[in-house]
Amino acid sequence: MSTLLHRPRRLRLSTNIRKLVCETRLDVSDFVYPLFVVPGTHVRNEIPSMPGVFHLSPDMAAREAAEAYALGIPAVIIFGIPEYKDAEGSSAWDMDSPVQKAMVMIKRALPEIVIIGDVCLCEYTDHGHCGLLDGHNVDNDSTLELLAKVALSHAQAGADMIAPSDMMDGRILAIRNQLDEHGYKNVSIMSYAVKYASAYYGPFRDAAQSAPQFGDRRSYQMDPANGREAMREVELDIGEGADIIMVKPALAYLDIVRQVRDNFDYPVAVYNVSGEYSMVKAAAAQGWIDEKRMVMENLLCMKRAGADIIITYHAMDVARWLQEQ
Repeated sequence: MSTLLHRPRRLRLSTNIRKLVCETRLDVSDFVYPLFVVPGTHVRNEIPSMPGVFHLSPDMAAREAAEAYALGIPAVIIFGIPEYKDAEGSSAWDMDSPVQKAMVMIKRALPEIVIIGDVCLCEYTDHGHCGLLDGHNVDNDSTLELLAKVALSHAQAGADMIAPSDMMDGRILAIRNQLDEHGYKNVSIMSYAVKYASAYYGPFRDAAQSAPQFGDRRSYQMDPANGREAMREVELDIGEGADIIMVKPALAYLDIVRQVRDNFDYPVAVYNVSGEYSMVKAAAAQGWIDEKRMVMENLLCMKRAGADIIITYHAMDVARWLQEQ
């Protein structure tokens, strides 16, 4: 006669029982799909370090956004490689730059899609750092005005949401004031509030041609050793007017995602960054892993940790896989 009163396996015995008791689910509405926009027309070139991700001219970015939206993905976040770079990154707020052109085209074709504008200067400066330089140091306060100009240009081009990724102190308030003063009170801000100085960004820097020409970004991005500091960053950005809080990268920082979720009653986003993506792609190409299972597990764990929104290069694949279930 059995003496086991508790048998957790009872609730794992079949697919439908497991569905009934499932605690966390992925949905296509969780995802934001990143786009890398470049000058030109009819350009769609695969990025070598990010298989399945492409450099897209504005017209092709609009086509890619339409494909994502047709799969149920509600939002895209747009990064750009400009036609010219200078010391202050002035192409970042040039309305004739590829990002602004793409936003106009996407919004015209897909009025309901959410367009998120990544606001930073690293892709646009000739030195590759995220702000104005004072010698070899990034000058925080003089950079804020430039970031606000970029944010305004994105709003004018049709962005629904601004996502500043530069990690300058005070940038949320500077952007909020600029948007409000120009009549864009309803354009929201998704803050890269917790952005670590991470090795996981390597493929992105290749894709965005944004590697710094000297030094690194540890004087403004966060130390991976610090967790309590992340809570201070979130609190400050909320106080300055952020509507959504992001943690970046995702996988190695799920403990931080959980702390943000537990401590702040705001929407939480994570960025499933390029290094996380490319490692999966590389291992799958060698036949070492089951790509679909690993991707779904990774994203599910981000959701379980507390993420409401997942920015991921896997978004279109996962949207198709979810349709198959």
